[in-house]
Amino acid sequence: MYANLKRPPRTVTDWLADAVRASAIVLVLVSLFTLPFTDFAVLSMSLPAVMLSRMIGLRSGLDLITCVTVFVAAGSNVLELYRAWTGWDLIVHLVCTGVLAAVALVLLDDAGVVAPTGRGRTPIVVAAIAGLALSAVWEMIEWFGYRFITDAIFVTYDDTIGDMMAGGVGALLVGVVASRFRLTRADRAPLRARLAKRVLRERSRRVLPGGHSPSASRVLR
Repeated sequence: MYANLKRPPRTVTDWLADAVRASAIVLVLVSLFTLPFTDFAVLSMSLPAVMLSRMIGLRSGLDLITCVTVFVAAGSNVLELYRAWTGWDLIVHLVCTGVLAAVALVLLDDAGVVAPTGRGRTPIVVAAIAGLALSAVWEMIEWFGYRFITDAIFVTYDDTIGDMMAGGVGALLVGVVASRFRLTRADRAPLRARLAKRVLRERSRRVLPGGHSPSASRVLR
C-alpha cells in the first residue's frame, strides 16, 4: 500500500485525484477550527476513503470519482443539501456506495478472498453484498447520531430503506463493471505480493532439526 501511496502522479487524472485528496485534507483541518465538531467529524470520515483509493492502486479515473464522490457525500451533509434537494440523498447513496464497493472488491482481491476483478461473475455477487452491508452500517451510524448526538439527523423508516436500496443498486452496477474490467492500475503494487513475501519469511524462520523447513521436509519424504 505504501508503494502505491508514494507513487508520483503520471497523468492529468492522477493529478486531479491528488488535488481533490489534498483539498479534502486541508478542508477537514480548517473545519476543525471553523465548524461545529459534528460537522468536522462528518467531513473527517471521508479521509480514510480518499486515501485508501490511492493506497490500493485504483485506476486513475475510478480514484478521482471515489475522491470526489466521498467528499461530496460528506459535504452535502454539512451543507444540508440532503434536506434542500429532493432525491439528492438517493443519488449520493447510489454512487458513493458503488465506489466504496469497488474499494472493498480490491481489498478482498488483495487478501485472496475473491478472484481478481475483470473476470467471472463473482464480483457482481460480492459487490452487491458489500454494498448492502456498507449501507446497513451507515444507517446504523445515522441512527446512533440521531439517538445520542443530535436530533437534526433525518432518520425515518422510508429514508433508511430507500438509502439501502439505492446503495445496493449502485454496488450491483459496480459489480457488473468489475466482472468485465479491472478496477486497478496496471502498475500498482498489490497487497497480496507483500503478504506472500511475509508468509515466505515466516516459513523460512521455522526451520526443523537438521536444517530443513517444514515444506522441504515434506518434499524429502
